[in-house]
Amino acid sequence: MTAAKRAKPVKPKAVMPKPVTVLSADDARRAALRAQGFLGAPDRRAGVRGVLRRLGAVQLDTISVLARSHELIPYARLGAVGRPAVESAYWSGGHSFEYWSHAACILPVEEWPHFAFRRRAMRAKGHRWHLMEDREGSCAAVLDRLKADGPLTTSDLGGGRKGGEWWDWSETKIAVEWLLDTGEVVCTERRGWKRVYDLAERAVPDHLLHDDLSDEECIRRLVAQAGAALGVATRADLADYHRLKNDQVDAVVEASGLVPVEVEGWGRPAWADPAALAEAPRGRHRTTLLSPFDSLVWDRPRTARIFDFTHRLEAYVPRPKRIHGYFAMPLLTGGRLAGRVDPAREGGTLVARQVSMRDAKAVRPMAQALAEAAQWVGCDSVRIERCDDAALRAELVAEVRAGTRVG
Repeated sequence: MTAAKRAKPVKPKAVMPKPVTVLSADDARRAALRAQGFLGAPDRRAGVRGVLRRLGAVQLDTISVLARSHELIPYARLGAVGRPAVESAYWSGGHSFEYWSHAACILPVEEWPHFAFRRRAMRAKGHRWHLMEDREGSCAAVLDRLKADGPLTTSDLGGGRKGGEWWDWSETKIAVEWLLDTGEVVCTERRGWKRVYDLAERAVPDHLLHDDLSDEECIRRLVAQAGAALGVATRADLADYHRLKNDQVDAVVEASGLVPVEVEGWGRPAWADPAALAEAPRGRHRTTLLSPFDSLVWDRPRTARIFDFTHRLEAYVPRPKRIHGYFAMPLLTGGRLAGRVDPAREGGTLVARQVSMRDAKAVRPMAQALAEAAQWVGCDSVRIERCDDAALRAELVAEVRAGTRVG
């Protein structure tokens, strides 16, 4: 076979519209901070639900150090919101549901129709990870129980495992998760970290309970929402936010309402939310510790591009190979990522097990962030253990001692 015959046809690249403006890297960084709720006065009246609507998705994760990640998200933006109030804001009143977005996420209930494309894709695939021995009978049994007794957890339904490893799911667990994937069942709450399932027809408001929107309409909405939450974004950024494919973004981005821009130093096309361009981002910068699953930093390539900060979650890295610690939380201050800390709690003490800071300017903000976090989780003292710079550790201990007890 000749080389000409072996060659595959080259798909023409999409033509990028001419940028409407050129942004500096700092402009893009500030736009991202404002879009994510870290620059300017926080909307305390809208509270936790306002944060959820603004972000469009809040990632869930099993790890709990200071608190679970979905609690850390509003804390980082609003300050010391009571943890029970955070849970109540998410799960009471039918304002949200859990589904697959960037990962397993809490989503505003208004977005239910826009995930119809994913529910259809699940149905078309026919299964996720597990196969049922009797799909029709097992699903019918789960639906009957929920109709009669719901909302229920997997334990209420009969148990999640066959008795082996955590992935060795029972038939009931496979059935209820399949029904969740395809939209007949909704996770309306996490109770003791267990999903609480209910019938979609009971949990989702009637005017939202439909899968009428086409795939294109769904994806266009999610791309627009991602653009609003990111401020300025590349195609890869937009795709990553709700785990879309690049070609799905390409197909709808020009009709999404986002506008093409150029960002100095990015070296690739970008899109901006018109609101991000309407006025220069101004206001007070938040100083806080960030969950590694915060949507400001969950996309590692974007984080490196915007903040010149390389971050990696090391919870699943063998202990001897960890550099920054099990659950290292980046320090945001002055609109930049200036360090990180791996925290833990020992009784009434917040322990900074491993600290790194970019320079001496980060010492006082790190002390401030640690003190605020300690107070939020009910600790009355802070102890600094390791720091990658001995001189900065001494300064940090002194700063923390000025405001709280240090061991």
